[in-house]
Amino acid sequence: MMTTNSRYKSRAPRSDDGEEKEYVGFATLPNQVHRKSVKKGFDFTLMVAGESGLGKSTLVNSLFFTDLNKDRKLLNAEERINRTVEITKHTVDIEEKGVKLRLTIVDTPGFGDAVNNTECWRPVTDYIDQQFEQYFRDESGLNRKNIQDSRVHCCLYFIPPFGHGLRPVDIEFMKALQDKVNVVPLVAKADCLTPTEIRKLKDRLREEIEKNGIKIYQFPDCDSDEDEDIKQQDKELKESTPFAVIGSNTVVEARGQRVRGRLYPWGVVEVENPSHCDFVKLRTMLIRTHMHDLKDTTSDCHYESYRTQCIQNMTSKMNADKRVESPIPILPLPTPDVETEKLIKKKDEELKRMQQMLQKMQQQMHGQDL
Repeated sequence: MMTTNSRYKSRAPRSDDGEEKEYVGFATLPNQVHRKSVKKGFDFTLMVAGESGLGKSTLVNSLFFTDLNKDRKLLNAEERINRTVEITKHTVDIEEKGVKLRLTIVDTPGFGDAVNNTECWRPVTDYIDQQFEQYFRDESGLNRKNIQDSRVHCCLYFIPPFGHGLRPVDIEFMKALQDKVNVVPLVAKADCLTPTEIRKLKDRLREEIEKNGIKIYQFPDCDSDEDEDIKQQDKELKESTPFAVIGSNTVVEARGQRVRGRLYPWGVVEVENPSHCDFVKLRTMLIRTHMHDLKDTTSDCHYESYRTQCIQNMTSKMNADKRVESPIPILPLPTPDVETEKLIKKKDEELKRMQQMLQKMQQQMHGQDL
């Protein structure tokens, strides 16, 4: 039973019936956590992967209203033939309504561009492991309060719209990363397809992802006490995967309004129009509703798996080193000399003679009884 001293109780206004309600004050804890988090700021690392020309940089700029690759050099066809996969990192500080976000975009130029793409995902997996290793070292060090989280929290994988499903390189890439990062597949350049074609392609991609046992990011289920609007939004997000997206930073005229989109001879494609593409749904999932869950899944699942493996490897190595440093001495078997052999032979003969005498005495006693 818990007792409370009255002098530690705060006083609240009296109720309608004149009784004074007890008020402790821990209801302000969420506000305290909010203020502390806002003051510290947030870190989020987003990786984009896919072939060149699928609009990766344009989509990222559209999502966060930034221009990350303004100094990018475009390669010609000859330079792209033997190009290897590189890792480029861009960091930008974004502030919205007093909330600071340190956004890191990890691009993978050269992925899928070479003639031979065997294990072209190796630099990507190595980079993710390097970030896990760095975080593990910082976590095990002395200055644990100022750890900078550079782990990759989400990977947007761009699938070409003009194929008939997943290619072998798509399957191998997602399988290589499924246990290291939250993989979110996207259908790039969705304005190349009609709505019917997009639905058919999505159905085919979902079937092939399930058939090949690929583990992509799974949206957490809503709590039963959530509002109906949130439940409906969560249902729509789950049904829309993989998201069919279009990116554009160009402002065009449409229906008397200025919107971000692409102008074609046959009309205007609006980026933020839900009937044209899933850009708004992707932004909602990535920024407004599931950014914190992406970070939690990275920390609780992917990084924890890496951390456990590291500790097991360190323990095995320490045990192996102990066995090498202090091996169990193996003593040589003593070689019997001639005198010892004679003594053993003499004892055996005496034992045999005594057994014979005992047997003869038993026979005599048995004859007397008869």
